Order: sequence, then C-alpha cells, then structure tokens
Amino acid sequence: MRTILFILQKEFIQIFRNKTMLPIIFIMPLVQMLVLVYTATLEMKNIEVVVVDRDLSQTSRELTAKFDGSEFFIIRGSTFDLKEAEDMLRENKADLIINIPDDFERQLFREGNVKVQLQINAINATAAGLTNAYATSIIADFNRHIITESINMVKPVQMKKINVASSFWYNPELNYKIYMLPGILVILVTIIGMFLTALNLVREKEMGTIEQINVTPIKKYQFIAGKLIPFWIIALFELAFGLTIGKVIFDIPMEGNLLVLFAFAAIYLLAMLGLGLFISTFSSTQQQVMFIAFFFFLTFVMMSGIFTPVESMPEWAQKVNVVNPFAYFIKVNRMNLLKGSGFWDFRQEFLALGIYAIAALSLAVWKYRKVV
Repeated sequence: MRTILFILQKEFIQIFRNKTMLPIIFIMPLVQMLVLVYTATLEMKNIEVVVVDRDLSQTSRELTAKFDGSEFFIIRGSTFDLKEAEDMLRENKADLIINIPDDFERQLFREGNVKVQLQINAINATAAGLTNAYATSIIADFNRHIITESINMVKPVQMKKINVASSFWYNPELNYKIYMLPGILVILVTIIGMFLTALNLVREKEMGTIEQINVTPIKKYQFIAGKLIPFWIIALFELAFGLTIGKVIFDIPMEGNLLVLFAFAAIYLLAMLGLGLFISTFSSTQQQVMFIAFFFFLTFVMMSGIFTPVESMPEWAQKVNVVNPFAYFIKVNRMNLLKGSGFWDFRQEFLALGIYAIAALSLAVWKYRKVV
C-alpha cells in the first residue's frame, strides 16, 4: 500500500506540472458543457421556405400565413415560377418549397379536395424528416380549421369534441438541453478517464522515464493502480463539476440519489480507465494511442443512444451494444437524473459494468510487461 501511495504522489506531481494536461482537465469541461449542450440538438428551427403561390387567393394566403407564423419556418421569398424556386433549393438558399396550384381555393371549396406539393431538401435525412413532419402538421391544422368553418357555414351545429390532455413526464417542457446534458457528461468523464490515462503511460514510454520504474521491484498491479487512481479521482471530480454547471446554468433536474450515480460512475470509470491502460500497453507513441482510442471512442458514442434511441437500431446492433459501456452509463445517467431511478432499477447495468471493469483491468495488468 505504501508503494502505491508513493506512485500516486509521483503521478499527481506529474499531472499538475504538465501544462498541456491541465487545460484539458479544467478548461475543456467548461467549454464542452457550454457549447455542446446547445449545439448537439435535433430540434429544427429557422427552416427557410419559398412559396410558389399561383392562386393568390384568400385561402392560399392564409395557408402561407400559417407557415409564416410558425417558430420553425422563415418565408424567404415568393414566386410564380417553380423552376426559380427549385434553383433556390439547389443553391441551398431554401430548405422547403410549398407549391400551391392555381385553382387551390376553387378545388378546396367546390370539390372538397386539393393537393399541395412539398419539395424538401433531403441531403440531411433527419432534417428532411423533421421538416416534413412540421409542414404536414401545419397543413393538417389548416385543413381542420377549414373543415370546421365549412360545417358552421352550411348548418350551425354543436359539435361534440374529444378533449385530449397530454402529460409529459420527466421533461415536461420538452427541453432538449436537459435530454442532451447527461449524455455530454458521459463523453466528458470518458475523455478525462480513457484518453488521458492512455496518453500518460505512453508519454512516459516516449520520454524514457518508464525504464526507471521497470528496474524497480514495483509489482505490475501496483504500477497500474498508481496510474489509474489519479485519473479516476479527477474524472469523478469532473462529473461533480459538470453536474454543478448543469444545475446552475441549465437547471437540470436531479431527481435521483447522486450517491448511486457516483457509485455507478466509479465502476464505469474503472472499466474505461482499464481499457485506456490496456490500449497504452501495446502502443509505442501518443499518436498511436490517439488513433486506437478514437476508434473505440467514436464507435461507442455513435452506438450509445446519445443522439438516437438504441431501440431504433437494427437488432444486430442492439446485440453488439451489449459490450458498449457508453450505452450503460448514458442510460443510467438519464434515468437517475431525470426519472429519479434508484439502484434496483439498473442493477443489471451495475453487474454488467462490474464484469466489464474486472475484465479491462485484468487485461491491462496481464498485458503490461516490465521490460527495459
């Protein structure tokens, strides 16, 4: 134990002397929280619209006004020429074309049926899908309004209504920042844990200082523990720092027991630190470590459910995701902070991460070779 304490003392001195590492530890989390939480959103606003209105009737103007009054759309122009509107779409000056035919009002009121064409820039499939959903919702609302007016004009009747009361649990204001912040926190502590731990060991290889340790009687598990514990403590501090920023700036709810959350984070970090140390044991340079760690990091993030639900992935991807520690921590983080879930609600995730941590640390100790 005394040997590990000496190694820990050495590691903390090295960390706080490293002018490159200190900004990563203390400045990067603040920037990451303030920037990514606002930018990593699937909400669509300021969708630029071009209206091709060849009818110029009162009804067509009302439909255009519906879009103009929406917080999601901005009317960038109006034209009679569809080709001109399509050119604007190709030049990326518009995201949506609303094509209203020249007999729009007559067909709507005489025949009860009319078609409106929507042409959407679908280079970004997600943005196109949301644009289509918003536009069709506005048109459907406009259609209901027209039908209601027509019925009252023909024969005033007392219409029976179905009242629907919606209740949004856990995020009643549908604030996307509250949904994203727990996921950003996972990325934050992982960067501090996995990347810096791996880089720290390889940096000693490049500088040659690790040879001085290899000739000492220090055991492998003592060396690995000395390398792991400092960044484990720092990453837990970063989690507390991130939660503080989230509460003060974004007013994120903290419904669950934070001790349970930190206990799970501690196990998660053991797994990620072990993975980082394992990568560093067979890497010779910091560049090599960065490439390997980035491969795992990018794969884990894209399959973690931070942007899209895991349940929407193909079945084979969901099975592969069993070995993704990101997915476990993001799920637990959101459940604990937003829903107030406790230990019993994610006991399976605790067990899975515990096995993962033991396997990663065992591989790191086994792979490390004390050779000069």
